[in-house]
Amino acid sequence: MTDSTPTVVLVHGAFADASSFARVIPELLADGLKVLAPAVPNRSLIGDAAYIASVVRHIPGPVILVGHSYGGAVITVAGAEDNVQALVYLAGYALEQGESLGELQGRFPDSDLASALVYMPFPVEGSTEPGTDVTVEIDKFPAIFAADVDPDLAKVLAVSQRPLAGAAFAEAAPVAAWKTKPSWGLVSSSDRTINPDVERFGYERAGMTTAEVDSSHLVMLAHPKKVADLIREAVRSTTA
Repeated sequence: MTDSTPTVVLVHGAFADASSFARVIPELLADGLKVLAPAVPNRSLIGDAAYIASVVRHIPGPVILVGHSYGGAVITVAGAEDNVQALVYLAGYALEQGESLGELQGRFPDSDLASALVYMPFPVEGSTEPGTDVTVEIDKFPAIFAADVDPDLAKVLAVSQRPLAGAAFAEAAPVAAWKTKPSWGLVSSSDRTINPDVERFGYERAGMTTAEVDSSHLVMLAHPKKVADLIREAVRSTTA
């Protein structure tokens, strides 16, 4: 395996962590690909993108950035790194330069997620003002986030959420890497976390190669082979 073999960097979203890629990673490793699934701080869009960009810069050779949900917004910014060869969005936000999550979502009717969010203050180092963490009501999480995932696993995911700081919803993307990098997008057509039309709009605006699957928001756990196939397509297209 040489440094010309791409490293697939899997970027998780809000209310989840890198374990949400647990069924996709074995598929990619079996292909001989290098894989990395870092923990995203989920504190701010700019800060999270800077963190993922720092991870990418330390990887020798080409990188395929894959972002799920809020992770799509993160790779939109972090994907500007020179060694990023392609972007893959999974039920994700493909922001325009200067656009925030709130602005993109605001173009479309709310999903079921909007009425199931929980807000909790957390201390911010160096500030007397607390931040706000956002999670999903535990009892509503399985139906909204993981309707077609094994019910026992969905219950575990519901109580082990990785919160997203509320500030991330209002921050504008300083760059849109899909303008200069080939991109692929997967729509979860039964998504109750992000309105599927938000996904479709962002992907179409970016001119991505897109596919749809009848899936809940956690498409990586519900349909890992379809997700892996889309990533493989991005790898093939950028390494041929």
